[in-house]
Amino acid sequence: MDPLSDVLSLLKPRSYVSSGFDAGGDWSIQFCNQQNRMKCYAVISGECWLLVEDLAEPVRLRAGECFVLPSGRNFRLASDIALNPVDSSEFFPPPSPGGVVTVNSGGDFYLVGSRFGVSGRNSSSLLRMLPPIVHIRRASEQSAVIWSVERMRQELREQRPGNSLIAQHLAHMMLIQALRLHLEDGPNDGVGWFFALADKQLGAAIAAIHADPAHRWTLQTLAERAGMSRSSFALKFKATVGETAMDYLSRWRMTLAGDRFETTNASVSAVALSLGYESESAFSTAFKRVMGCTPRQYKSGSPSSVRVSGTSA
Repeated sequence: MDPLSDVLSLLKPRSYVSSGFDAGGDWSIQFCNQQNRMKCYAVISGECWLLVEDLAEPVRLRAGECFVLPSGRNFRLASDIALNPVDSSEFFPPPSPGGVVTVNSGGDFYLVGSRFGVSGRNSSSLLRMLPPIVHIRRASEQSAVIWSVERMRQELREQRPGNSLIAQHLAHMMLIQALRLHLEDGPNDGVGWFFALADKQLGAAIAAIHADPAHRWTLQTLAERAGMSRSSFALKFKATVGETAMDYLSRWRMTLAGDRFETTNASVSAVALSLGYESESAFSTAFKRVMGCTPRQYKSGSPSSVRVSGTSA
C-alpha cells in the first residue's frame, strides 16, 4: 500500500454518529474532547466561522463547501467569533440517529456531518500525522463528500442490515477522498509527515520505507530514492517532517509492531524479525525508546497510556 493508505488502515473507524445542524441568529459552539475522533462536514446553506486548535487563523465556511477534521483537534463553530462559546454537550448528540440539532430555531445556517472514532493505542499519534483541517472549496470536488455524508446519515437513521459495515466503508471513503484532494492541491507550507507526502522527493523516500520497513535503510539509500545528496536530503527531511529520516523509520516500525501486538498473537521475536531486527534485545530497546514501554508491557496492556514520539501535521 501507499503511505497514506498504510496510516489510515491502522485507524479503525468505529462509533459512527451522523446528524444535521440547523442554526439561526447569533451562536457559538465549542467542541471539546475530540481525541481519537474524525469529522466530515458539508455546508448546505449559510456561512459561519471555524476555529481549530493549533491554527492561528479562523476559517470562513460558505454554502457548498466541505471540510474534514481528521486529526482529533478541538474546534469551534460560530456565527461570530467574538461570541462566548457554549459547550456542544448542550446540543449534541441529536435526539435520534441521523437527526437534526436546532439552535435558535434555525434557518440561517445548515450543516450535515458525520463523526466516527478510531481505535488502537497508537491512534492519537497517527491522527496527529494528518493535517488539522482539509477545506474543500471547489464545486467539482464537493459532490463525493456530500454524497458520502448524506449516505451515512441515511444508513444510521434507517438501521438496515449491514449498516455498520457500510458506515465503516463510507467513513474511510470520505477521509481518503478529502486527504487525496488535499495532497493534489500540493500543500506547500507547514511541518509534518503529511506535508512531506506532497513533496515528490521526500514522498519517494517515505514510500520506500512503507513498502519495505524491514529493509536495512540508511540515510544514503533513502537519499538515493529521493534523488538527492545525503546532506540535502537529511536537512530537507528534518525541516519538513520535523524529525530525522532514521527517527521516522524507527517510529514507523514501532507503530507497526504495536499494531501487530494488538491484533495478533505474534511473539516479540517474530515481530522483531519481521521488521528487520536480528535480535529481540535490539528491537526491545528501540521499542521502549519510541513507545515508552517494553514490548511485553505493551502486549499485556499494562501501561495506562502509550507514548509515541513524533511530530504533528
